[in-house]
Amino acid sequence: MPKITRIEPAVAVLQPKKRVAAYARVSMETDRLNHSLSAQISYYSNLIQKNPDWIYAGVFADNGISGTGIEKRAAFKRMIDAADNGDIDIILTKSIQRFARNTVDLLETVRHLKNIGVEVRFEKENISSTSGDGELMLTILASFAQEESISISNNVKWGTRKRFEQGIPNGHFRVYGYRWAGDELVIVPEEAEIVRRIFQNFLDGKSRLETERELAAEGITTRNGCRWVDSNIKVVLTNVTYTGNLLLQKEFISDPVSKKRKKNKGQLPQYYVENTHPAIIDKATFDYVQTEIARRKELGALANKSLNTCCFTGKIKCLSCGLSYMHNKRTDRGFMEFWVCGSRKKNGHSCAVGGSINHENLKKACAAVLGLETFDEAVFLDKVDFINVPERNMLEFHLKSGEVVVKPCPNTGHRDCWTAELRAITSAKRRKNPTCRKSSALTGKIKCAHCGCNFRRASQKSATMPDGKAYYWRCAEHNGCETVGLRDDLLKPFIAETLGLTKFDDGEFDSRIEYIEVISASEMVFRFKDGRTVSRTWEQPKRVGTPWTESQREKFMESVKGLYTPERRRQMSEHMKQLRKERGKAWRKEK
Repeated sequence: MPKITRIEPAVAVLQPKKRVAAYARVSMETDRLNHSLSAQISYYSNLIQKNPDWIYAGVFADNGISGTGIEKRAAFKRMIDAADNGDIDIILTKSIQRFARNTVDLLETVRHLKNIGVEVRFEKENISSTSGDGELMLTILASFAQEESISISNNVKWGTRKRFEQGIPNGHFRVYGYRWAGDELVIVPEEAEIVRRIFQNFLDGKSRLETERELAAEGITTRNGCRWVDSNIKVVLTNVTYTGNLLLQKEFISDPVSKKRKKNKGQLPQYYVENTHPAIIDKATFDYVQTEIARRKELGALANKSLNTCCFTGKIKCLSCGLSYMHNKRTDRGFMEFWVCGSRKKNGHSCAVGGSINHENLKKACAAVLGLETFDEAVFLDKVDFINVPERNMLEFHLKSGEVVVKPCPNTGHRDCWTAELRAITSAKRRKNPTCRKSSALTGKIKCAHCGCNFRRASQKSATMPDGKAYYWRCAEHNGCETVGLRDDLLKPFIAETLGLTKFDDGEFDSRIEYIEVISASEMVFRFKDGRTVSRTWEQPKRVGTPWTESQREKFMESVKGLYTPERRRQMSEHMKQLRKERGKAWRKEK
């Protein structure tokens, strides 16, 4: 009888459905292209939803945006984010040109999507990013798409320049003081008044900074409601449009892919078109203002009378950071006038050269270099081109004759302003109200019997103190006074004992003690506010170290035993025998 084996039917394995999205884009906002974009969206929506193996993941569309970049394409970036989140498996697009016209952007995006398992299909070219030769074909065709974009850009530029030659501007540009009525520029009276005021201020000798502050004080803003700033005012003063004439092609796009805009400084021809619209400023006034701008630019900061300038302004340069030195004054410690590198104000910290230049010493150095008895500003401006600062307290004078002279310029500003009179006034203030930073109840209360100076609190690192610092009181006179410093933590209990207190108290000390006169490290005289004086002798306790524990002692002994091996002992013994032999009985006394 034949053997019969039953074969069970195989269970069909269902493939998971793919999540499919589409991308559409048009580069210009016109009725015809808007219709094209709507058609693309409808087409892909129907295509994806009719396929039973696909799940509709949306159609992402950018309208009126160029394909040469990604930054401005909001829908494109949302699609990439959705792919990164795992919401898309396949992206459909009409062609490479719709996806991107920049070869680098296209390949980087496709490679990124491929790495995360997302396929991109280009229908017109019939290319899939996951196929074997897909990337090669994409590279070639993307290059063609980019070159086509560059060709279109060049054609547009050619048309724009042809219009320039005919005196036709490129679109309706915005300019403060005017508005467009059809294809004509007409004056906006209230804005034109501000323009005339800006020009008049400049003709009156005011700087742009002064005009900025004046307009801000009166609440006058730009068309967008923003504050008038130096750059806005400069644009107004240099815009020939206010004369009723147009200068075309002031700027140009250097790269059609990056669309980077540059000022036209002679790279391309410009077109000057006369009498195209009503003037706000007459041409003669405008030309005079341009001449004055050039003159002030040549003078630099000296032309801006709103700044604190002198003959050295803009003349002193830092070799470390390339910035000019800035003029400063201080009156908190007498009058000090000095120059510091601009990096302190611009960057918030000093440069590698550091330090400051005392104004009076700077004038003395200049006089010495120029062979003058006293500094003369006119001679300095006539003979000195600029001064470099190569290192701290050193000046390098570059004369207009070509000669270079190096001259030291020490900074003695603090010492010069710290006169005996100012020192006495400051000391009196500190004695009366010792509330300086990090002061204590003892500040201004401890005086040296030898030189009359106050003791000041100083600190130094200490491993035995709780906060890692030990505080001492030392005489402020560093030259010649040999008074020994007093430990703060030991001095306070001694003062408390003198006052009959169990613990030092700031308030009690301040109310009873006028000051303490220190004769030596162990002799003090306490002068009370009621007129009494108490002389006391004080022996500062010697510092006692922390005794070793048994475990520390055993650890040390073990380490010593480990060092003295039999070989080490033998070497030391031989060395001592040799010393005794060479030096005889006096071997211990010799070094």
